[in-house]
Amino acid sequence: MNLSLEGKNTVICGSTQGIGLAIAEELALLGANCTLIARNEESLKAAVHNLDIALRQQHGYLVADFNKPEEVKAAIEKHVADHTVHILINNSGGPAAGPIIEATEEAFLNTFNQHLICNHILTKAVVPSMKKEGYGRIINVISTSVKIPLKNLGVSNTIRGAVASWAKSMANELGQFNITVNNVLPGYTSTQRLSTIIEGTAKRGNVIVDIVEKNMKEDIPMKRFGDVSEIAAVAAFLASPAASYVNGTSIPVDGGRTGSI
Repeated sequence: MNLSLEGKNTVICGSTQGIGLAIAEELALLGANCTLIARNEESLKAAVHNLDIALRQQHGYLVADFNKPEEVKAAIEKHVADHTVHILINNSGGPAAGPIIEATEEAFLNTFNQHLICNHILTKAVVPSMKKEGYGRIINVISTSVKIPLKNLGVSNTIRGAVASWAKSMANELGQFNITVNNVLPGYTSTQRLSTIIEGTAKRGNVIVDIVEKNMKEDIPMKRFGDVSEIAAVAAFLASPAASYVNGTSIPVDGGRTGSI
């Protein structure tokens, strides 16, 4: 099975921490040249410095705030003017938790821009070089909520679903160019965002954090939270030549928690 990414250039969003950083680390280990995008330049420098270079990979970064799509557009267009991109990882932090009835209209608009609009901007920018190279992998890190909405994540559920439909439409159009578009759906994964959700749930329910965490794990057949490296491994496979005929899919990586086939 060919998992090598030597000679492949990647752009990885939200890659200074959590799942995004884990994916960057995994792709670098497979030989890819990684360009990280996030808003904190110091964190980007640190992340790039720690990526594997055993195969003489060349890594770099772009500074852009995903709350400002115009910044993302400027950064990626400048990058593709001088660099070919074979692999794009669309990944951005989720919105604040809470019931959908309490969500503001602004929350929906901001999250739509941060996720779907930025994904679209990035994809439009990299597709021309993917077509030219005859190799493209667009991988969106979304959520299992695209299959079954999650409690108290109303805004996230809504926008993640829109991203999944966008991705399927894009997969249908780009497959003929040997460009695949797939979604990785993390379940409960040990990240700062999960910790924030647990703390918020505990506060609203007036219970201790340990009880909330225990109850969440009971919903998972494997009885534990996922590690970011386990999400990254699936993304890395989808980015590789071995996944050449996997297109338009949404793959849960959730320890079996999602209650659908």
